[in-house]
Formats: sequence, C-alpha cells, structure tokens
Amino acid sequence: MDEKGIVRLFLSRDESALEEAEKQYGKLCHYIANNILNSPLDAQECVNDTLLRAWNSIPPAKPKNLGAYLSKIARNLAIDRYNREKSQKRGANTEPLSLDELEGCLSDNSSFVDEAILKECINSFLRSLSKEKRIVFVQRYFYNAKICDIAKNNNLTENNVKVKLLRLRKAFEEHVKKYGLGG
Repeated sequence: MDEKGIVRLFLSRDESALEEAEKQYGKLCHYIANNILNSPLDAQECVNDTLLRAWNSIPPAKPKNLGAYLSKIARNLAIDRYNREKSQKRGANTEPLSLDELEGCLSDNSSFVDEAILKECINSFLRSLSKEKRIVFVQRYFYNAKICDIAKNNNLTENNVKVKLLRLRKAFEEHVKKYGLGG
C-alpha cells in the first residue's frame, strides 16, 4: 500500500493503518531507534510507541510525508528514552548521541529560540549543501548512524567521513551564527 493510502486509513480511523505503517516504515523506525538506544528490544518498544503516537495524532495531523513523520516520532521517543536512562545511570559510561557533537554550535539560550526559526535555519543549511554532504549530515545527526556505517553506505573511508563531519559542523556553526543562534 502506498503512503497516501496509509494516511487515508489513519484519517478514517481504520486500525489496519497500524499494520500497514509497520510494514512500510517499521524497519526505518527501528533503525533510527536502535542507533540511539543500542538495544533492539528497546528500539522495538519505540516502534510500537511510535505507531501508537501516530494513531493518537492522525487526525488531526495530516502528514504530507508519513515516513518523515514516523521517523521524527521514533527519533524523539528514542532520544527521550536515552536521556531518561542516562540520567538514571548518572556517571555510567553511556555512549553520547551524535547530536552532542553539535551542542557547541548553538548558544546557551538556544532552548528559548522559536522552533520555526531553528527549523528554517537547519533547512536552509541543508539546502546549501551538496547532495553527498547533506546525506552524510542527515545520516549522522538525524539517524544517529555510526561513522563506520556512514562510510560503508556512501563508499567513503571512515577518515573521510570524520573530516567531512568536522567541516560540516564548522560550516553549521557559521550558518547558525547568521541566524543569531550561535554560541
């Protein structure tokens, strides 16, 4: 079933929407959650929670891109779970999220920034990149992919990926400053 058909099922409150969404987007959501949580079991719980959250939010939401909509839900749920577990372990050796690498790019008061401004800043930055750089940036900072996986997926060496990410972070930091959000 195509994406629009699945959205129509959600909008008509047909429970088969959950099954179709799982078939179409379950692996992607699992991939994203597992990259963050490093636990297939926890990732599957996030997928289940993602489908439930989608069920509860569509309608009134009418996503134009269901894959992106579900990916964002899965990612946010996984990050929330990661942060809860990290705070419970306090001081335990937990692997940092790739987003932590971008932390220095934003100012300390960026949490008070209008979400629409931050979204436009990020989107304009992504539009300014070549396709290859955009893919590397999104794989690392949205999907939380490991450097070795990014290298393999894009026929690059790990060192090349590290250098690209370093340069992308510097470029992102400069771009963010133009919006008055930089640190």
